Amino acid sequence: MQYLKIKDAINQQINTGILQIGHKLPAERKLAESFNTTRITLREALALLESEGKIYREDRRGWFVSPPALIYDPNYTTEFAAMAIAQDRKPHSVLLSAQLIHANQHIATLLNITTNDSVYRIERLRSLDSRPVVVVTNYILPEFFPDLLKHDITHSLTVTYREHYQRIYTKTRFRISTTSLNGNTASALRATAGSPAMFVERLNYDQHDNLIDCDLEYWRHDAIRIESLATLSSACLHKTTQKKNELTC
Repeated sequence: MQYLKIKDAINQQINTGILQIGHKLPAERKLAESFNTTRITLREALALLESEGKIYREDRRGWFVSPPALIYDPNYTTEFAAMAIAQDRKPHSVLLSAQLIHANQHIATLLNITTNDSVYRIERLRSLDSRPVVVVTNYILPEFFPDLLKHDITHSLTVTYREHYQRIYTKTRFRISTTSLNGNTASALRATAGSPAMFVERLNYDQHDNLIDCDLEYWRHDAIRIESLATLSSACLHKTTQKKNELTC
């Protein structure tokens, strides 16, 4: 099929450096002309490259070659900036909003509270190398963090928790799924509505095993790569070995 040949040709240009990381692709009209095809067929090829994380689209600006994805380890609970710097990336955060609100039903369920209870809602936009990649919204239980909004919460809640409240993250529960970007989230990430995204939902516990907050993260899907090392417990290893021995009897 022609769109597959076009996709492979553009991918080859990316792999060989003809199209470099972060650079804008030619306008769709010019690309279609260069491949002697229709814009409909071209867009099929571009959509495949987008799904593979090779290119991304910015609203009203066009298509760009994707930078390397940030490796995101669910077991790594340090702040975003430290994670980015450790991978030779330049992080930046912008505070979008911060307020005390009543929890909606979803957040109340996550935090084991009622919709009559209040939570801090803190929304931030985070960028890598000047490219917006994730919108993070934290919902925080005020009982553990009185007067939280008086502190600088633009960059790292992890640091604020540790330095001002003597609380540290020690356990996190994750749920990761695919979704699409819409509304204000898409606008903040300079993405077109409907662009693919990774959704990360986290429940965070402190050193006393208290559930202290949750956060909802909407990532440009090409900007993140989930990667972790799992270690089997001795009990699991024993069961695995026992089952293997039974099968070979």
